[in-house]
Parts: sequence; structure tokens; C-alpha cells
Amino acid sequence: MLKVVKSSLVVAVAMLGMSGTAHAGIEDDLANICTIVQADDKGELRKKMRRVQSDYRLKLNDYYSGISCGGNSLIRTAILSNAIEVGTLMVKKMPKSDLSAPESDGKTLQAWINEKGLQSSPIHAELIDRM
Repeated sequence: MLKVVKSSLVVAVAMLGMSGTAHAGIEDDLANICTIVQADDKGELRKKMRRVQSDYRLKLNDYYSGISCGGNSLIRTAILSNAIEVGTLMVKKMPKSDLSAPESDGKTLQAWINEKGLQSSPIHAELIDRM
């Protein structure tokens, strides 16, 4: 009887440890995504998105809202950094409903672009085409 209790306790502790490392793993995998976006490295962003999708079964829209680059979302960061390749890729990969939804500050991408006067950005043109 005592062996069963000890065994189940060991299994429970092991399961808790594995869930903590999985959470830390995705944070590590997404750690430099802001740098990739700012550098307009489309190939590296594709690799990172593929790796996260295969390792954690998450798509861009699953973790997009949880990432902030200096207070801005990934697409906003791409627009501010003039990262056209990466920005248009993210606009194409995101569902239309997420593109028109308010972000963490309560403004939609369209409203934010209009407020900042960034309508001339090719990423904005891609956003308009998607909506």
C-alpha cells in the first residue's frame, strides 16, 4: 500500500514538473520574435511559426495577443519598423476577425493606423485587402 502511495506521488510531481517546463519552453521559443519582426526576417519568422506550431500546436492567432514588443503588437511593431515582408505575412496568416478586433489598448489596427497617420504603409494596404 505504501508503495502505491509513493509511486502516485512521484508521478504527480513529475507531471507538475513537465507542465512547468512546457510553459517555459514556449516562452523561450517566442523570446526573440520581436527582434525577428523588427529585422523584417520573413524566413526566420516562418521557421519560428512552424516550430511553435509543430511543438505546441499553436498558430499565430493563438499567441499573437500575448506578445508585446515595447507596448505594441507584432503587426504594429512591423508597421513602425517598416518591416513590410513580415507585416504582410502576419496579416495574411491572421484570421479576419482577429484583424478587426480591438487590441490590448482597445483600438483596432485600422483605428491605430489612422490615428498615427500610417495609411501609406504597404502593410495597411494588405490589411484593407483582407478586410
